[in-house]
Amino acid sequence: MSTPRSLDLPDQVRPVTIRGPRGAFAGLEAQPATGVCERRPALLIPGFTGSKEDFVPVLQPLASAGRRVVAIDMRGQYQSPGATGAAVPGEGADITAIIGALAGDGQGVHLVGHSLGGLIAREVALARTARIVSLTLLGSGPGRITGERAEMLRGMLAIVTGASDGHLLPDHRLRATIAQIWDDYLGPQARADGVPEPMIAFLHRRMTSNSPTGLVAMGRYLLACPDRTAELAGLGGPPILVLYGENDDAWRPAVQESMARRLGAQRVCIPGAGHSPPVEAPETTASTLTAFWRTAEESERRRGAGHAVSGGTPATRLPAASAASPSHGWRGSAAALPSGHRAR
Repeated sequence: MSTPRSLDLPDQVRPVTIRGPRGAFAGLEAQPATGVCERRPALLIPGFTGSKEDFVPVLQPLASAGRRVVAIDMRGQYQSPGATGAAVPGEGADITAIIGALAGDGQGVHLVGHSLGGLIAREVALARTARIVSLTLLGSGPGRITGERAEMLRGMLAIVTGASDGHLLPDHRLRATIAQIWDDYLGPQARADGVPEPMIAFLHRRMTSNSPTGLVAMGRYLLACPDRTAELAGLGGPPILVLYGENDDAWRPAVQESMARRLGAQRVCIPGAGHSPPVEAPETTASTLTAFWRTAEESERRRGAGHAVSGGTPATRLPAASAASPSHGWRGSAAALPSGHRAR
């Protein structure tokens, strides 16, 4: 999760509700200030405990290139309703339905998944149930999360489940426990990190608005997700971009670099950025995505309507990100959890 730099929406960004056969999903939409949407639309999927607001800094720049851009809350995230017993595998079917709603002409979308959202986007590509013009794995990895973040996530789940056998607490107790985690650990850590009070209020609202069962399901998925890189590489699917910050502490840059090589994907490392490039380096992130999408569309036009995995391309290292801002997400805040609740 990352902290948006501002709660104010740019002029070209507006809240929307995406409706389809699998229900309604909250979104933020940007369209060009002038002219028409002549290029294929883009769908942006946030990460664990994140939301559509994590993409606000890049929505308007992305749309200015002549396309409709939509960021969503997944099922049970922030302003999208949850479902009883919701499980992460169902998110792939949700994304497929949203793509159908956004691109009813069947020509597909550019799909971007940040962190956990990248794992979900990969499932959509592997299912081959939706037309994907290009796939971007943004600060995402080949499989389960490891290292310090995994340790802290296990600690959070241990508190929320409240039982050594991993059984969930009743829903009302889950909500109360999540609120207590915020009050005892996450809120004080955000203040210690210097997050402005209006943003802290937003982060509190977002955290406590998440579906408790959905939050647990997503956390467990992050800790157990299999490595499906080989399957994706052999798919013969859309061009793939692996985009990450040089200081990413979720999946180490070396891990994402290796994944890109295995996929034969384009790889771009953004200096000065961490796990949330749209927040920490929005200008560089937007320009990188726009260039990649344009190339993917031009390649598709040259090949007719075919899909082809892009050949291995040299890694791109961009100039140092300007105006980068720190990300105050679940990683930094969870560091304040008592050591007794951390995995050993």
